[in-house]
Amino acid sequence: MTMQTTNDSFRRAAIERATNETKVEVTLVLDGSGRVAVSTGVPFLDHMLHALGRHGRLDLDVRCTGDSDMDPHHTVEDVGIALGLALREALADRAGIERYGHAYAPLDEALARVVVDCSGRPFLHYVAEMPEPFIGAGFAASLVEEFWRAVAVNGGLTMHIDLLRARNAHHAAEAIFKAAAVALRGAIARTGLEGDVPSTKGMLA
Repeated sequence: MTMQTTNDSFRRAAIERATNETKVEVTLVLDGSGRVAVSTGVPFLDHMLHALGRHGRLDLDVRCTGDSDMDPHHTVEDVGIALGLALREALADRAGIERYGHAYAPLDEALARVVVDCSGRPFLHYVAEMPEPFIGAGFAASLVEEFWRAVAVNGGLTMHIDLLRARNAHHAAEAIFKAAAVALRGAIARTGLEGDVPSTKGMLA
């Protein structure tokens, strides 16, 4: 595996990550307007990343090439890893942010709740009983959990994701992504207290 990172400001990051299975490039601007350009080779993942950027008000550019024709698992997980690394890089020491965010998002009959702590300590609680094993052609519903685990672990986030109800797996996944987007938007928001790390320890790690 090779990985390159750049960070030209406190709130921006670019990640390049290459393995024998995938090559991923992610550019992330936290203080964006929801401009998204994605091409991963996995159409449903592209759809979810558009929702994440739009509702999180993130400027997000994601490019991935790899073995998605065989199985989208590696692409989904590796994009999540790269996005998590970009979040970690862009947040830097996490000073001056709200730190916590939470949101509910409905999509028709589906309702999801996501709570985020930019704690620096990776943890994912994920309880989502998907009503169908696949979303469309070839996208396993279980990949939603794999994506968010990769984001949380590599981004240094504590995340609690609960699917409260759903009868359609597409609706369930989209509700989760939209709730996560809004929760992240709240957690990374600037407080106006530059240099103030929101922790009694004086650091988030």
